[in-house]
Parts: sequence; structure tokens; C-alpha cells
Amino acid sequence: MNDVKVKNSKPELLSPAGNYEGFLACIKAGADAVYLGGKKYGARAFADNFSDEEILKAIKYAHLFDVKVYMTVNTLIKEREFDDCIEYLKPFAEAGIDAFIVQDIGLMRAIKKEFKDVELHVSTQAFCESIYSFELFKELGASRIVPARELSLDEIKAIKASSDLEIETFIHGAMCYSYSGQCLFSSTLGGRSGNRGRCAGPCRQPYTPSFDNKTYPEQYILSMKDQCTVQILDKLTEAGIDSFKIEGRMKSTEYTAFVTSVYRKYIDRYFEDKENYKVDSKDIEDLNSVFIRTKIGTSYYLTHSSKDMITLDNPAYASKDDALIKEIKEKYIDVQKKAPISGYCYIKVGEPMMLSLTFKDKSINVSGPVAEKSIKAATTKESINKQLRKLGDTPFVFEELTIDSDNDVFVPVSVVNDLRRRAVEELLNEL
Repeated sequence: MNDVKVKNSKPELLSPAGNYEGFLACIKAGADAVYLGGKKYGARAFADNFSDEEILKAIKYAHLFDVKVYMTVNTLIKEREFDDCIEYLKPFAEAGIDAFIVQDIGLMRAIKKEFKDVELHVSTQAFCESIYSFELFKELGASRIVPARELSLDEIKAIKASSDLEIETFIHGAMCYSYSGQCLFSSTLGGRSGNRGRCAGPCRQPYTPSFDNKTYPEQYILSMKDQCTVQILDKLTEAGIDSFKIEGRMKSTEYTAFVTSVYRKYIDRYFEDKENYKVDSKDIEDLNSVFIRTKIGTSYYLTHSSKDMITLDNPAYASKDDALIKEIKEKYIDVQKKAPISGYCYIKVGEPMMLSLTFKDKSINVSGPVAEKSIKAATTKESINKQLRKLGDTPFVFEELTIDSDNDVFVPVSVVNDLRRRAVEELLNEL
């Protein structure tokens, strides 16, 4: 199957966000899309997760920068939960969520019936491992499949060549020992179901193997090496994969930011010079020092059923590089990413004040009270400019601001501030 011909286009970089701070870091670090979970029905019940208000805020903010937001709804849904689940998702669909990531087939049907404009992405938990799975989920309305992680690169190529659905695959992070979405280990041992978002991670525990009447030393025989594919990113791109997904909604904001930035760098580098794609050894070292297990591999893409895929001796995370963590915070966490806007403020004696704001192809105008002539001290253009530029924690920053005002006009600071506040609110609503 190595000669399968597929398209070769720039893949989406999809990053995980366990909380709102992590979401902001993803965008600053260069993600094309972010996936997150709410307080219900997600497969990471023990992550911080997002409140309803944070999800709505995230959708608005991400779309300012043309970043997509996908919401995980990838647990199995009980019959009694269906009505509540649909009601829970409704405000996010209305706010413009780009896709729901789903495992439960019944929920897929309900989502496509209720939210026709929202894309349906099939979770890796649904265990899609063949073209027949793809055809089934296409009939259910899916536009993208996250196939089982156990597929080889050749198998992914073959499916991609036979299907017009998008394919999203994991490129970095923790790996499960069992088949995607089929593990009952945690549920059987302790009543915590991975398919309900509550996996206890028993595969990360040590076990004492025994067979043929012989007992062997305790080892971590079920703990997979963490995935790291930056060195084969060219091969993954050439396979026609549409979206590269980083695992890690349970991990730190520093991890999210740094891993996103590294893969952003190398996706762009490949498309700048495909013939000479090469990864700097320093970046590999740094990836190994930011919350990744002591051993890494390329998962199932190029290897299958091999002892080399297991950590055996130590599944713990490597110690982190404090200097690198500090650099990540300064670059991606302790800074704000703002959308540039332009503004025009008109203030003339005896006429209603007006402020217009423009972002890309969208413009709004808000008006204020009639401007009065100053009796003592006039309000200067510099003073008006200073007040209007105080955009605070809004997602905007003025790239250009023109003040068209009379020299003898008087405007209270509170009026200018109200004009700015209403204009920003109106622009956000318009967008």
C-alpha cells in the first residue's frame, strides 16, 4: 500500500485545552484549532474542564483569530441522559462551536438532527479501523474521523485514498495500551469506566508476570511509551492526514503551549522546504523535558506489536527543565494576544458623538450624546485618544485610531468610556 496516492495539503494543528488559560496558550503558540471539554459528557472527567461561560467566551475569542473550537462530547451516553445532553449542547451550537467530537452513535444521530450547522467529528473512542467504519459514520453525518490509534501509516493512507472524509490523527502525547475506546480494564478493576471519562490508568501500574510456572520481576508491562512524531512529520503529511492532534487535556498549560509551538514550527518548516525537512536535536531534547514520559516512540505508525513500544521499567514523567518552563511562560502564557482594530471618533460641538470600530471586513458605529462647548478647559484629542485606547481585558488593541474633534469641545471622561464600552460590545456581537 506504500504507493497509494493521496493529496498533500497543509494539515490543521489541533491542540488540547484543559482550562481557559491553556486555551489561550494554544492560540498564542500557533494552533489552528483547539479541542476542549465542558463539565459534562467528556472523556476527561478529571481535567479542570470549562464552565459554560468559558466555552462561550472561548468560541468568541478563537474566532477573532480564525481558530476553530471543537468540543468533546465523547463518553457513552445513557438513555436517561439524552435530553439533558442535547439541552446542554444547545447554547454552544448557537454560539458557533465548530464541531462536536462524539463516540456514542445514538448521540451522533441526535446532534445531526438538532444542530445541522455544527460539524460532527467521530472520536477515536469509536474505534474506526477500516473503510467500512468510515462509510457507516459518513451515513450518520460525520465530516471527520479520528481513527483508532492502532492503525499503521499505510492503513491510514489506504483509507484516505478511498474516503472523502477528513482524517484526524494523534501526533504527540500519552498512548493507551488497549484498543481505542474498547478498554474495560479500569471499569473491571475499580468500577471507573474509561468510556465514561473516568479511567484510573491501571495500565500505568507495575505487574508481576507469571507463566509456565515461572514468575518474573515486577515491570510496567502495559505502559506504552509516549508518542512523539516530530521526526516523521513529513511522512504523516504526505499520507494526506487532515488534522494533527496533540494529546494532553490533563496536562499543564506549559506543556500545551510548548508542544504546540514545536509542531507549529515543523509543519511550517516542511512546507517551506519539503526536500530538506530536518528536526533540530535541541527541540527533541526540549520535548523530552516538558512533561513527557521517560521514553518516547512513534506509536503504531511505523511499528506494530513490539516490545519496543512499552516503557517496562519506568512510566513516570521525566523531570522538567525549569529554565525552559520559565521561557515558555514568558513567551506564551504571561502575554496577551490581541486582535488589531481601527477606530474613528467624531466629536463636534452641537452634534452627537460617534465612534466607529473596524475589524477585518466588519464595522460598527455607536453614537453618544450631543457634544458641548467647553466653558473652562477643553477636552483635548490626546485625552480622548488615551481613554479610547483603554481596552483592558477585551480581545482588541487599536492598530489605528483617528480622533476628529473640535478644539473647544468638552466631553466628560465617563461619556468617552461609555462610548468605548458600547462600541466594543457591539463589535463583538457583530463578529
